[in-house]
Amino acid sequence: MSEDICVVVPTIRNHECMRQYFENARTHGFDLDRLFVVLVTEDFCDTDAMAEMLSDAGVSGVVFDGEARAEWFDQQGIAEYDHLIPEASHAQTSFGLLYLWANDFEYGVFIDDDTLPHEDVDFFGTHMANLAFEGEIETVSSDEDWVNVLYQNEDDHGLYPRGYPYAAMDETVETATTYVDDVVASQGLWTNVPDLDAVRILMDGDLQGQAQTRTDETDFGEDFVAAEGNYLTVCSMNLAFRREVVPAFYQLPMDDNEWDVGRFDDIWSGLFLKRACDVLGKQIYNGDPLCEHNKAPRSTFSDLTNEVHGLELNEHVYEETDAVGDDADSYADVFEAMGERLTEGDFSDWENGAFLNYCGEFMLDWLDCLDELAANETDRVPATADD
Repeated sequence: MSEDICVVVPTIRNHECMRQYFENARTHGFDLDRLFVVLVTEDFCDTDAMAEMLSDAGVSGVVFDGEARAEWFDQQGIAEYDHLIPEASHAQTSFGLLYLWANDFEYGVFIDDDTLPHEDVDFFGTHMANLAFEGEIETVSSDEDWVNVLYQNEDDHGLYPRGYPYAAMDETVETATTYVDDVVASQGLWTNVPDLDAVRILMDGDLQGQAQTRTDETDFGEDFVAAEGNYLTVCSMNLAFRREVVPAFYQLPMDDNEWDVGRFDDIWSGLFLKRACDVLGKQIYNGDPLCEHNKAPRSTFSDLTNEVHGLELNEHVYEETDAVGDDADSYADVFEAMGERLTEGDFSDWENGAFLNYCGEFMLDWLDCLDELAANETDRVPATADD
């Protein structure tokens, strides 16, 4: 059982938030010896302070800035694939996926450094219980084949999360009860600052990137899954998953690309994962544990600049991924089919359509990189980044 959970935290601002997650675990009796924390940061950050925080907390872990990541790729014999991890981007969470894959962790947890756990809920324990869940649960669908993860109180707050297609709004929601027995991802939702895109934040009258409308615990009801054939937004600020999903869960090269497309790394990885889940008969669990999202103020127009280059593509990506993979029998096979679809497609009618071809190439490289890691396993060097 020891160190079977790899906790991946992209951070350049507030690594100290992890102390409250560790305290939450102690309060609720969750075994901290199960956690191995990977802090993914930049060369300009104080990696010594991050390593000291982990040591003070008595939690195993490692800190990777840009230089340390490059060294790790060399150590693993996969230096030719270091382009998979973009510079200065939230999509560097993909490095955490590679580290998890190389070190045989059974579970992964993504935590953003602008979040905090709710004190009254066992954060890690609830995620692990969700991944082990078998039984009846609410299933949600709509006539647009999209599920708004904030649907439960949408009539009051009117919110749609970042990444939800504009063409799928004003949907008619249907709920039912279904039996699930193979949960592979647990998406915890968020109180306080909702996870919205810049256009929706501007429409909510906020110029500081946060939105005026806030959420609290009363906005969330029973936990749920999205029905087969229905997509949903997946946000990596509060997310647990099984090791098996890694081949289909790559966070695409956002921000660091010639089209300046950003902010869709976790959103599009969620589309890939949901498609794979539908093909393979798996489920994504949504709801608890909630986290408190304390997004720092920043220009809404800055976020809009990062997002606008991919907004039209976001309206169509799921249609492309939904068209392939029906006969696949593994995550890698589904992901390969989606990667080939994007690599070979003609998307010239859409703004920055060539970015999808670029993403497809990276998706296929991702699978090759995982294969190379597996092939090099017997020669692997234990990785440390804070010596």
